[in-house]
Amino acid sequence: MKNEFSNLTILYVEDDEIILQNAVEYLSEFFKEVFQAKDGLVALKIYDERKPDIIITDIEMPRLNGLKMAKKIREKDKTTPIIIATAFSHQSYLLQAVELQLIKYINKPITSRKLKEALQLVLEHLHMDSILYIDQKSCYDKLNKTLMIDKELIKLSNKELRLLDLLAKNHHRVVHYEEIENIIWYDDVMSKDALRALVRTVRIKLQGEYIENISGFGYRLKVK
Repeated sequence: MKNEFSNLTILYVEDDEIILQNAVEYLSEFFKEVFQAKDGLVALKIYDERKPDIIITDIEMPRLNGLKMAKKIREKDKTTPIIIATAFSHQSYLLQAVELQLIKYINKPITSRKLKEALQLVLEHLHMDSILYIDQKSCYDKLNKTLMIDKELIKLSNKELRLLDLLAKNHHRVVHYEEIENIIWYDDVMSKDALRALVRTVRIKLQGEYIENISGFGYRLKVK
């Protein structure tokens, strides 16, 4: 799995310190970056700021449990794979997991084997919908984070890639300016000129006017 997840990030949410650290240590071998949170409220903040590619969360946590957290995420994000881990097997939990379109329901204790099996399902899910065709000659691979035009790999800077990835994963809607700032300028302040310049360079590399500006709101990637 190492190469398959090397470009992806994951958020692990768990209030038990030992379980959390063991999981983070294991996942760090495979993922580009592993974010961690001890409750649902902290996890939501990390999700909003960093937009992880995959989320694994416990159910029973203080302040905001895993299912309520997943429900809030699903209100605006129907695609990010979410895995639920719990020591309880209540029927109501299982029903909610189905309704929230979760990838997997893992029973505790969490083992490396269970995590690996769940991640294999995530990998299958990602591969099913990983290629976004922008037009007949251009496509973006959301899993491997690569842009191809006329079968040629297009080189992107880190910020260009973050912008294109954000727009591609949310191409069905307009991405708000604040979302762009949180993902690309998470450690800095975004200026309007800097955003316009970044959009302009990505448009050039896409070789067309595929990024549409919605005045006063944000940007949307137009696909054909």
